[in-house]
Amino acid sequence: MSRLFSANHRTYQDRFDTRRIADKVEELAVHTEVSDMDKAFIESRDMFFLASVDPDGRPTVSYKGGDPGFVRVVDATTLAFPLFDGNGMFYSAGNVVGNGKVGLLFIDFVTPNRMRVQGEASIDENDPLLMEFTEAQLVVRVKVTEVWPNCPRYVHRHTKVSPSRYVPRAACETPLAGWKRIDMIQDDLPGKDQGKAAKAGGLISIEEWFGKVATGAEDA
Repeated sequence: MSRLFSANHRTYQDRFDTRRIADKVEELAVHTEVSDMDKAFIESRDMFFLASVDPDGRPTVSYKGGDPGFVRVVDATTLAFPLFDGNGMFYSAGNVVGNGKVGLLFIDFVTPNRMRVQGEASIDENDPLLMEFTEAQLVVRVKVTEVWPNCPRYVHRHTKVSPSRYVPRAACETPLAGWKRIDMIQDDLPGKDQGKAAKAGGLISIEEWFGKVATGAEDA
């Protein structure tokens, strides 16, 4: 019995005569533990996409970024990654607590190469790994159910220009996020960010911030 395919998948596979190759891909590529090769690839990535499910069953996808190694392979069936300061919505975290089913997509745009991970995610606010990730607010652990490489055929090749200046690093102070300088939101910022805009270059309008985003300014 397939771990991945339902009757709906089979309908399309049969329509396009791909059932045999789909089954072969699952047989040869899909595994339930992270291999040494998988570990090397995952821990070399500086970003991935996280799919989670909200309380109404709607899927959502979030970008997660950090320095290479910010996603850690704890053991053959467990991944862990930090949740850094974001926009305050805690959208991924809230989804995970309500429904732990997640999908992770890791991509190397240079080679190119990509890998899927399916699993059950959880958050323990006292996770000991919190102390090992600089400025992590929470740590998500994913119990791996399936992992497999994906065909890179349609992955466009890109090269990395520079790492984000906002990734927390022990060796330097993390700059204030550009959007936290927007004048109209100052009263709504968390207490820890109140008053920091003045030292980070002063207040800006929301139009100025969107202008920075549109032009790729480093302080956006």
